[in-house]
Amino acid sequence: MMKLKKSLGQHFLKDENIIKKIVEVLVESSFHNLLEVGAGGGALTKELIKIENINFKAVELDDEKVPMLKNKYPVLADKIIHKDFLQIDKPFEQKFIIIGNFPYNISTEILFKILDWKDDVPIIIGMFQKEVALRVAAKPGSKIYGVTSALLQPFYDIEYLFDVPPESFIPPPKVMSAVIRLTRRKTALIVHSEKAYKMLVKMAFNQRRKMLRNAVKPLFTEEFLQDSIFNKRAEALSMEDFAALTFKMQGAEAPSNLPQGKEQKPILT
Repeated sequence: MMKLKKSLGQHFLKDENIIKKIVEVLVESSFHNLLEVGAGGGALTKELIKIENINFKAVELDDEKVPMLKNKYPVLADKIIHKDFLQIDKPFEQKFIIIGNFPYNISTEILFKILDWKDDVPIIIGMFQKEVALRVAAKPGSKIYGVTSALLQPFYDIEYLFDVPPESFIPPPKVMSAVIRLTRRKTALIVHSEKAYKMLVKMAFNQRRKMLRNAVKPLFTEEFLQDSIFNKRAEALSMEDFAALTFKMQGAEAPSNLPQGKEQKPILT
């Protein structure tokens, strides 16, 4: 019987049907480098290492699970990164897919760290608490559309794949889980800068019950704040709306990622 550590948010997947479905989703894509986040007891790992002609690595923090995994699956001898995922360096020089039953207590932080590697990570397949999965996939106008949705969706298309019930884990969590797939967008969202976009989104949703005019007042001139878009709340704005606003922020200049010879199409009226 494996020892569980509540501090690491451990819930080990045991349902072979769910494991099979996750692997089926993975192999729909072609890839060479694969990183598993949170190998745990090896339920998913044991299937991933069967995939031929790939370069596989797994991240696992638990001091007890690492030697157990290496002993049970000798092929993992030099393939486990024994660290906190939030502290590791990028594990491959080339592009790689990320998959895993993400520790629920840091799942959002994991996604934000992956954003730093976004140009090298075309696909992410992850198990999340259902509430988090729904937030990641939420669309503008939804009550659960927020910072996580608006920061990830400019870079990734989100697919909500399927629910995973509590009894699929040891021990069963008190919540439903879900698997989602994030696929890197082919067309970039044109923003003044990623820094400006992130600042605007975070400030807007920090006071999501207020009209946008009051929530982001320090970022714009008093004159521009009279635009009708500021009568809305943050949840009503699409990522394109936020992107367009970054060009109107105080101190904004020419776009940082606009292809030469192109003009930014206005989204605001």
